[in-house]
Amino acid sequence: MENRLEQLRKERGIKQEELAEALEVSRQTIGSLENGRYNPSIILAFKIARYFKLAIEDIFIYEEESE
Repeated sequence: MENRLEQLRKERGIKQEELAEALEVSRQTIGSLENGRYNPSIILAFKIARYFKLAIEDIFIYEEESE
C-alpha cells in the first residue's frame, strides 16, 4: 500500500520525531511507514488522518491486486 505520509509531513515542516511523538509511536515506525515497509493498524491510520485533518484514503492509497 502506498502512502503520502512523507510528502504531507515535509509540506508541513514536521520532523519524523515530532510526528512520532504526536502519534505515540517510534521514529522508526514513521520511517517504516514512509518507506512502505510497514502498513499501519487501522487505529494508527485514524490517528494519522486525524493529525493531518484528512481522510484516511487521502493519505493511504490502496490498490487491489488484479488476478
